[in-house]
Amino acid sequence: MRFSIVSSALLFAVSALAAPTSELVARQSSTTCGNNYYSSGQVNAALNQGYNYYANGQQVGSGDYPHTYNNYEGFDFPVSGPYQEFPIKESGVYTGGSPGADRVVFNTDGDYAGAITHTGASGNNFVGCSGTN
Repeated sequence: MRFSIVSSALLFAVSALAAPTSELVARQSSTTCGNNYYSSGQVNAALNQGYNYYANGQQVGSGDYPHTYNNYEGFDFPVSGPYQEFPIKESGVYTGGSPGADRVVFNTDGDYAGAITHTGASGNNFVGCSGTN
């Protein structure tokens, strides 16, 4: 009888370890684009705003954001595309007007890919913000 209780307890413990308990949620860290520092809260706010527009089939501003980002620069993002880009602002979230130089990039599932900027890039190209390869 004792063997049965121990075996049952061991089986339960192994099953509990094998079963996923929750989904991991990626957290966006702070970043610096040129001379602009963005907290993780600002990065998340821009990501959420951009993805909400995308998910609802909406665009704002003269640049029609969010819009497709083709990654011509060849960044090694941690999530697969296709990608969208959306402005990140030092104050508040982008709702139209001048987009500035800095962007968050996310895939069409809403997963954060990275942050990029026109600051320091030639022409209309982008360079990575801190933490973007």
